[in-house]
Amino acid sequence: MLDPVLLRSFVTVVDTGNFTRAAEYLHLTQSTVSQHVIRLEESLDCRLLDRTQRHVLPTEEGERLLGYARSILRLAEEARESVAAAQASAVLRLGAPEEFMGATMMPTIASVQSAYPLLRVEVEGGLSHELLRSYREGELDLLLVKQWEVDADCHAQWPEPLCWITAVDSPPPAPDTAVPLVAFPAGALYRHEMTAMLETGGKPWHVRFSSPSLPSLVSAVASGLGISLLPAVCVTAEHRVLTAEEGFPAPGGLRLALYARSRLSDAGLALRRALEAYCELRAGKVTPPAA
Repeated sequence: MLDPVLLRSFVTVVDTGNFTRAAEYLHLTQSTVSQHVIRLEESLDCRLLDRTQRHVLPTEEGERLLGYARSILRLAEEARESVAAAQASAVLRLGAPEEFMGATMMPTIASVQSAYPLLRVEVEGGLSHELLRSYREGELDLLLVKQWEVDADCHAQWPEPLCWITAVDSPPPAPDTAVPLVAFPAGALYRHEMTAMLETGGKPWHVRFSSPSLPSLVSAVASGLGISLLPAVCVTAEHRVLTAEEGFPAPGGLRLALYARSRLSDAGLALRRALEAYCELRAGKVTPPAA
């Protein structure tokens, strides 16, 4: 029996032309994609890809398999979406960053559930790249995620301004000292951008406080534990926005992206529309900080 996971890696390598781009698209490591193809070749006892070329091409056997692989993956997705659509009136699986898990988005979900009393919404929080992987693996019906570059199947997107913040009464870090950071754990979107910007600007840094919880980071900054790069919506009266003149220019280009399955029940479509309205309202309230 041909494993759809292995087939998906094989098809993506053929479509992208190399293992690196395939791994990026599938949100897997290059070695994992390579192992998937090797396992598929071993199960069929033949070479499927010509790796001697700069642009990876299918062998004759690979060309024969390619059409079948696409059909198998398409049928598997249709079967999954058909079953999901039949069950969506009872269960919808939504992924969103942790910052949306509190009171922020709950009224939006509650408004949909009031119209569909039998609906159960299962919400999964986490880091953006982890949630996107879960969506790609078919584990989520709807997804809100932060991305620098949205994928082609994104349903809708909105700007997500970021800014450097410190405690309201704190001066900017001295130029000759390491910048004390309040940060998410390693691998998180904001942390990666924050440290990359500091290193590009030649600024030494050290993490003084780390937490996976956005509210705790916001509070830590307000308490004077350090500075952080966070969404502009997090700025309160207890914070001060650091400026480009102080050596902390705000990056642009981050997006809040909404992904949704093509086949959703009426309840699923209602939740998608409610999330769109929520994100529109949220985006309208955020004014990018002055540089």
